[in-house]
Amino acid sequence: MESTTPPVARRGLEWQLDAACRGEFAATFYPPLRPESKHERLARERAAKAVCDSCPVRIPCLEHALRADERYGIWGGLTDAERRHLPRSA
Repeated sequence: MESTTPPVARRGLEWQLDAACRGEFAATFYPPLRPESKHERLARERAAKAVCDSCPVRIPCLEHALRADERYGIWGGLTDAERRHLPRSA
């Protein structure tokens, strides 16, 4: 019988199943393929961070981003630039 467990759960990233950013909000967390103005970027980042504010898995998300050296997107409520200023043990 084939497993019905989502792939993220099989890779040890079960916390992603409870992430507030799943679904309709996902695109907000990454820059678009087209150029965006500074105003657009800041608005997109604010919207993404607002989703993170109430996310039940914000800490595991940030820990994953630091461990995996995620270089793009907003993870755990922080942009890639903000994460670069954190110690790797955070």
